[in-house]
Amino acid sequence: MNNQATIGILDQFQTDLMDSWRRLPNRGFFFALLAAWLLLFQLLGNPLMGFIHTPSLYAWMYNTYNSPNTSGDDAIGNFVPFLVAGLLWWKRGELLALPLKMWIPGLLVLIAAMVLHVAGYVLQQPRLSIIALFAGIYGLAGLAWGREWLRNTIFPFFLLAFCIPLGVQADIITFPLRLLVCRLVEVISHSVLAIDVVRRGTELSDPSGAYQYDVVAACSGIRSLFAIFLLNTVYGFVMFRPYWKRLVMMALALPFAVLGNLIRLLCIIIAAEIGGKGWGDYVHEGGPFGIISLLPYIPAIVGVLAVGRFLERGETPAGKARP
Repeated sequence: MNNQATIGILDQFQTDLMDSWRRLPNRGFFFALLAAWLLLFQLLGNPLMGFIHTPSLYAWMYNTYNSPNTSGDDAIGNFVPFLVAGLLWWKRGELLALPLKMWIPGLLVLIAAMVLHVAGYVLQQPRLSIIALFAGIYGLAGLAWGREWLRNTIFPFFLLAFCIPLGVQADIITFPLRLLVCRLVEVISHSVLAIDVVRRGTELSDPSGAYQYDVVAACSGIRSLFAIFLLNTVYGFVMFRPYWKRLVMMALALPFAVLGNLIRLLCIIIAAEIGGKGWGDYVHEGGPFGIISLLPYIPAIVGVLAVGRFLERGETPAGKARP
């Protein structure tokens, strides 16, 4: 792309931005309250003054997302707000065509968010404050632009749930996934591949002890589950108007993630069975150019496109018609 094309794109973006700004009512009211709301979480957002000695909730979030002491599963929170902003921009034509006006009941959402933040602050639970932060922004939008705005933006705001770091709480999800995938590997290895694999909880091994793999939390598929769930939710929001179709796409994230992780573990077991532990470890580390690490995402991408194509019959994309 040459400089002239880049300048043309930037000029078009600036034109669209200024046009949207002029068409947006109550903008001064909303952004003034938004600034005050964001400032609250900068000055009185983080109740934990231990390892992260700052009152800023944003600093706590950034440190948690990028901490070297975690497996990196929460790092997705770094870019989710930008994704949500992009979806709102993509949907701007539809949103600006709504009957936008002040809606006093939106104040109730803001009050509920404030109560939640106070509870999170007193109980020293910053994750509650993160929910309160985004719920308050949602309530402010409803207060400034009305119920129809809230109804049409519920899915983008729902994605902000991925900004809540789970940390050790993810074990509630990862442990059942680890058990499920290990059991499936055991069944398929015995009944389909004729490979004698011994399973002890979340540990898979050869009867002779030639290889042994413990499916730890980082290998449970939780990272691919979050990414696939995010992908499916965005796809459903962009492509479909009926809520049931969006929910179908979201619900498919779990089986797609399990299938992808199952294929990866089976590749490791097959490689170890053929070439010993060295081959198994090589595949476990990603194989040539890290290709094996991408296996959990292939069934999800293929499945999303296949199911999406089936559901798209007679469907008008969500961005082209009012839901």
